[in-house]
Amino acid sequence: MYKNILFSLGLISLINCKAQKDATTQNSENTKSEISLKNSGDIIYLNEGENKFIKEFQTNITFKNIAEDSRCPQGTQCIWAGVAVANVEFMSTTSRPMILQLSTAEVNGKNYHKTQSFNGYNITLKEVTPHPTSQEGAKSLSGKYKIGISISKEGDQQSSTTK
Repeated sequence: MYKNILFSLGLISLINCKAQKDATTQNSENTKSEISLKNSGDIIYLNEGENKFIKEFQTNITFKNIAEDSRCPQGTQCIWAGVAVANVEFMSTTSRPMILQLSTAEVNGKNYHKTQSFNGYNITLKEVTPHPTSQEGAKSLSGKYKIGISISKEGDQQSSTTK
């Protein structure tokens, strides 16, 4: 009798572990992908919350969120074009995670930069979409942003990037 109960509990535990492992695998497949370098000049596109591993650089990239979006809404006239600032986490196989703030414009007074350095590479923010509209503004875009970044070796004049 005790053997049957112990056997049943063990079997149920194993089935539960397998179900949890399958659920974890499905969740990580939805937000994590691995990409390879294809052509020089390509751009890496990331949706908000998305994670990609770049084989050539042995680096994991996660687009965390947009920290600021003060860009001039479409359909309006503004004195200043504004700026969007993306928080992007980088972690190589030999370093700890580091969050870089990449912006759409150089604003030295706020220490915003389009290009930042990480682990011997220059990371440049190329694009942020969608653009705010006069009807909805930037707050309604939270979670819907997509960025494009390029990666080049420090000191290289020619961009070496991935998609």
